[in-house]
Amino acid sequence: MALKDGLRAWKRIFWRLILLAVGFSGLILYGLPAVRYLETFIPMGTCPLSRMSLLRDNFSGLLRLWYLEKYLARFLETAERHFMVGQRVVYYVFTERPAAVPRLRLGPGRRLRVERVSRGRRWQDVSMERMRTLHAALGGRLGGEVDFVFCMDVDQYFSGAFGPEALADSVAQLHAWHYHWPRPVLPYERDARSAAALASGEGDFYYHGALFGGTVAAVRGMTAHCARAQELDRRRGLEARWHDESHLNKYFWLYKPAKVLSPEFCWSLEIGRRAEIRRPRLLWAPKEYALVRD
Repeated sequence: MALKDGLRAWKRIFWRLILLAVGFSGLILYGLPAVRYLETFIPMGTCPLSRMSLLRDNFSGLLRLWYLEKYLARFLETAERHFMVGQRVVYYVFTERPAAVPRLRLGPGRRLRVERVSRGRRWQDVSMERMRTLHAALGGRLGGEVDFVFCMDVDQYFSGAFGPEALADSVAQLHAWHYHWPRPVLPYERDARSAAALASGEGDFYYHGALFGGTVAAVRGMTAHCARAQELDRRRGLEARWHDESHLNKYFWLYKPAKVLSPEFCWSLEIGRRAEIRRPRLLWAPKEYALVRD
């Protein structure tokens, strides 16, 4: 019975494993900024229920290792082939289980580092905490040595060239499932009590939390705004409909992004063929919800 309960709990989990790619210089390469130094943070998901029994916790740990190895390895392998090719890259992995991080052979000038972090109580907390984590990181050494930052979920993989063409002061990603929907039905937070709320008639597009970025200064401002808004909601006993993604959409309504990426930059094959989608750059990986979610 405990094992069955553990399975049910894990079926409700949607892991948000996050990549933060950081660092471009002011050098010019074929008319575009070349990468000076690129760093990557990946806060890994943790067990959401602190009250789980020992058996449930052990079982969740096994699934956590499976998820980490399954998605992170493919993400890194495909990033090596397609992400900022020819540039210096350092991948940082933040996880409660450093031993579970796959060790891959990386190309010249590209490195992988692993940092231990404490576990979150719920998957929603893991997802929302990235705003605070990134803001703090960019306020330290990291922010002083890089120029641009990208944040991406790692339960996806690269399928085409993802390079300096994506750079801008602030970068938002059109959500693959919602970019063609009319504004009244977009899944914004509508509870007026929430700091993430958008009223009827507000909102430009629906942006995906799986990919956003920009300059260090812009992303620091973005993450500070979202972290403060999330804390305000917590004090009110609220939680936005789509967590940090809801707050990100509110931010981009208030402060328009300098560049909006085509859905080709973060596409789901489950949507099917679309005439306008010709060169997918990043694809959602199959989530295997039968194992990790109801």
